[in-house]
Amino acid sequence: MIRFLSLKKSFGGRIVFDDVSLTLGEGERCGLVGRNGSGKTTLFRLIIGKEESTGGSISVPKHYKIGYLDQHITFSKKTLLDEAVLGLPPEERDCIYKAEAILGGLGFSEEDFVKSPTDFSGGYQLRLHLAKVLLSDPDCLLLDEPTNYLDIVSIRWLQKFLKSWRKELVIISHDREFMDSVTTHTLGIHRQKIRKIKGGTEDFFAQILLEEEVHEKTRVKLEQKKSKSEDFIKRFGAKATKAKQAQSKMKALQRLPTLEKLAALDDLDFSFNYSEFPGKQMAAADHINFSYNPDDEQPLINNFSLEVLKDDCIAIIGKNGKGKSTALKLLAGLLEPQQGTVKIGEKLKIGFFGQTNIDRLHPKHTIEEEISLANSSLNTSEVRRICGIMMFSGDDGKKSVSVLSGGEKSRVLLGKILATPCNILLLDEPTHHLDMESIEALITAINEFRGAVIIVTHSEMLLRQLSLTKIVVCQTAEQELVIGDYDDFIERGGWGEDDFSKPNAKEKGPTEKENRRAAAEFTQAKAKVLNPIQSKILTIESEIAKAEKELDESNDLLIEASEAEQGDLIRRHSKNIALLRDKIDELFVELETFSAEHQKAKEELENKFKEF
Repeated sequence: MIRFLSLKKSFGGRIVFDDVSLTLGEGERCGLVGRNGSGKTTLFRLIIGKEESTGGSISVPKHYKIGYLDQHITFSKKTLLDEAVLGLPPEERDCIYKAEAILGGLGFSEEDFVKSPTDFSGGYQLRLHLAKVLLSDPDCLLLDEPTNYLDIVSIRWLQKFLKSWRKELVIISHDREFMDSVTTHTLGIHRQKIRKIKGGTEDFFAQILLEEEVHEKTRVKLEQKKSKSEDFIKRFGAKATKAKQAQSKMKALQRLPTLEKLAALDDLDFSFNYSEFPGKQMAAADHINFSYNPDDEQPLINNFSLEVLKDDCIAIIGKNGKGKSTALKLLAGLLEPQQGTVKIGEKLKIGFFGQTNIDRLHPKHTIEEEISLANSSLNTSEVRRICGIMMFSGDDGKKSVSVLSGGEKSRVLLGKILATPCNILLLDEPTHHLDMESIEALITAINEFRGAVIIVTHSEMLLRQLSLTKIVVCQTAEQELVIGDYDDFIERGGWGEDDFSKPNAKEKGPTEKENRRAAAEFTQAKAKVLNPIQSKILTIESEIAKAEKELDESNDLLIEASEAEQGDLIRRHSKNIALLRDKIDELFVELETFSAEHQKAKEELENKFKEF
């Protein structure tokens, strides 16, 4: 296990996290969450010793082995298989079948085994490195966005592999569904603190939200109490008859704790700028062929036809190297088909997002300059407004592109699309480099867009949350069109032999329909248990609000009675104020009790559902 003791890390004057003390327990699989720039990768680098902490310590047991997916890759063997075998512990180097199984799961074919590691693309070289890390059988796996360079089939294999992992694991992933399916706990970096809770990301964020709501209510309550006391002291501090009472209130005021108002956190919140399109059909591909090497026997895009209608939301999916991005570029007019035609509507205005477009951002341009280049008709205030929407408010918009992270560059590209009205979105892996909050905002914006959408993605979470009308499945020299959404695709056979969600001869499991039925039953059971508790919480909150209103009125009446020097009324109102304060304190205790009960019941239900 790994222990953090009063850990602190800062860069210059910026605190990344402070006073972190927690333990990664035996067999715990933790999802590490936090906004982009919050310090997730920094924490990994501290654990493996590539960063020095500013304070505190990290305790790792002697002979405890950590497997980390380093971005710096070197190869020493002539073949892929020989290189992968190096990942095995020395005493297991003869167990070549283990290397073959891992390589196969990560998308390599038997023909690939004899090729040189240097013959593969950067993405496949990272897969090889991941295979070596998994084969090394470490005590703890640290995985930083491992799905970014995997296709859906390989992601599904990795998901199954990690579910069966019995040692420690810490994983960073922007895919919440994938992360929650393989983890037992959630580690979260929030407001320069790191905490761990049992359960998934939904549990973590719900807990954070509840605590911040309680913090704010308590802060407001304290501020109101201080304000009333200060008013009394100002009014009666100089009066001989009230001086003693004012002095007492002054001492009580000094004893009250101070709670700072929590700083607002920036959220990506936007909608794409729709341009009206007349008619129904936006674009159509008619029996198109394309290959980067015209001498290939089978073209990459082979006899592909697709009609894109105004209300279509289309996903292009498939293994890596099967032509997904190429098909998108052909539809966008960025590539010309060697056979067939692509017809584009006369009024079509395309918003195109591609990972390679990040490289086209000029490193010396500011963010504001890049947004302006997308639409020269925008004035300065309009450009700054778009920068603000993309979380580059104020002087942040004047940052140079060269200093931006991958996630920030992705937001600049989205900002450039927002700057220009469009009626069709062509998006190639838009979620890479975005954090969970930004991805959820993007999903909402896509679903609310009034035009057509064509998206290339490996994220099953995204595929399930989008309102898909068609799916293009890219296979070897073949593009199959499926009418319907992702669940329809899975029910019709999905990924075939590579579909790890389906039962096989060795391992039978529930079908997709049974899973959905179970999910519906779980939702009903969840509501039956949690709704009564939630109702009690709402009732208590209402009683607190009512009591606080009465307290304000009683304080006003006390001040009036004090000004009039009416002793009986002063005593009566003082007594009522004391009773109301006690009642409010008791209600807050009751609120915390029921909130904890709600959280515990929810965790128990979630665990039962996961076991099923």
